Amino acid sequence: MPRLVSAAKKIRVPAELASFDLAPRHLSLLAYLLFDGPMTVNALAGRLEVAPATVGLMVGDLSRQGILERREDPDDRRRTIVSVADAHLPAVNGRLGQGAGAWRAALEPLAPDQRKMFIDTLLAYERAVTEARGG
Repeated sequence: MPRLVSAAKKIRVPAELASFDLAPRHLSLLAYLLFDGPMTVNALAGRLEVAPATVGLMVGDLSRQGILERREDPDDRRRTIVSVADAHLPAVNGRLGQGAGAWRAALEPLAPDQRKMFIDTLLAYERAVTEARGG
């Protein structure tokens, strides 16, 4: 696992994103938007397993930097839809897409039941680490 993390950290940040203040929490949020498409703050909060207020702060920060766009949900004006700004989509994909491509290449040869076992194993690892930290 340390080798995997080390390899992921070595993916170069595209020049277009180098000047932005992007923490790991921002990268997780951007990854969900990149791979799952635009969504509401509440949906992002559910995926990230944090409070909507926390996601609201992150979205506000990234919106001020121009990385994210917010728009009113046409079906419910009380909700806001968040997406990666078109101008930064290639750079965000360049940063996060490489890792996703590597996962796709690694998992593609596996049968569906093998992929499921692999993902279940990673989730079990994550739970064990979280429990060991007292969380």
